[in-house]
Amino acid sequence: MEQCKVTAMYDLNQTIAAELLEQVNYPWEALAGIRDFIRTLGASLDPDLYEKRGDDIWVAKNAKVAPTASLNGPLIIDEEAEIRHCAFIRGSAIVGKGCVVGNSTELKNVILFNGVQVPHYNYVGDSILGYKAHMGAGSITSNVKSDKTLVAVKDKGEEIPTGLKKFGAMLGDYVEVGCNSVLNPGSVIGRHTNIYPLSMVRGVIPADSIYKRQGEVVQKA
Repeated sequence: MEQCKVTAMYDLNQTIAAELLEQVNYPWEALAGIRDFIRTLGASLDPDLYEKRGDDIWVAKNAKVAPTASLNGPLIIDEEAEIRHCAFIRGSAIVGKGCVVGNSTELKNVILFNGVQVPHYNYVGDSILGYKAHMGAGSITSNVKSDKTLVAVKDKGEEIPTGLKKFGAMLGDYVEVGCNSVLNPGSVIGRHTNIYPLSMVRGVIPADSIYKRQGEVVQKA
């Protein structure tokens, strides 16, 4: 599944987590290492640019963090990011430059590339969102299967076992997810793809496509 590899989905110049992602073939292979990577990287950040807040939390001094936001480490909030009212960051999260984490949005074990927007009532867990990816209001990543079995990535008869019980979604650069959509465990969405509102997504969705509903995916003109 070449289209699912890190090199096919992401511009690594657009994340402070490039070194972690360069070590793996598929992005979900980096999920287990996010926590330790943040602790190591955070300790090396320039104290003139980043403020250490509590245990294993580093926040860029020019980032905007609402006083009602809940920040839990390990966590890095990069420059010019905005963390809005009542956002809940549970830990093991990298919030890239210029990201927006909105009101009542919850993050856990994630990498948000630069320019990502999760601005309204989103849940993003055990997921990686590429450069300028955007999740519409109420859209979420579902990161555990209902039968609690391990997640596999599936595409047209091909299957890659991940060995992971918790795996939300991998979104490539510039992906647009419509409002109130659910990205089921193991969803992988290629670059520049649009997901219609109210969608239920599973499996691999090709780059440069429009997802209308299950079984109806068209290539962009």
